[in-house]
Amino acid sequence: MTKPTTEKAQDLLHRRDAPIATPTDLKAAATKDIAGAMNAILADVFALYLKTKNFHWHMSGPHFRDYHLLLDDQADQIFAMSDPIAERIRKVGGSTLRSIGHIARTQRVLDNDADYVEPLDMLAELREDNKALAARFREVHDVCDEHRDIATASLIEVWIDETERRTWFLFEATRKGDATGH
Repeated sequence: MTKPTTEKAQDLLHRRDAPIATPTDLKAAATKDIAGAMNAILADVFALYLKTKNFHWHMSGPHFRDYHLLLDDQADQIFAMSDPIAERIRKVGGSTLRSIGHIARTQRVLDNDADYVEPLDMLAELREDNKALAARFREVHDVCDEHRDIATASLIEVWIDETERRTWFLFEATRKGDATGH
């Protein structure tokens, strides 16, 4: 097979970057803004999913079973958001993330590659990541409201609730015995 000429390669690149002709009544600017914001969320969701699974796999200590199962449930819930997010991006005429590299360039959730993390530190880190994700969902909700994208905003409202629930569970799992958490 011959290598494509520069002209052919440029044509292929141009076609790959061409706008998607998905039927929508949203304006081009809305598609761009919503798809961009939702792709950032999608990258964060994948990064948070993998981080949650990482901590699930490497959990240890006296509360191993409870924390291990908690993180497995949370990871499943986080992963379950990925396909609806990507499909929503496509429905509004956008293009989704295409690779692990694309996720790495877009994610705002920080990776944790440490050899060992204390169990309570794992839960605290995930709590803060989920809290930040809820705030980012609210920001994207504002973008959707600005462009009157009610469907995406509606999905985001459910994901905010789920994310706040994960944050709450992680908070409660790390509390000490008294009512103040000390």
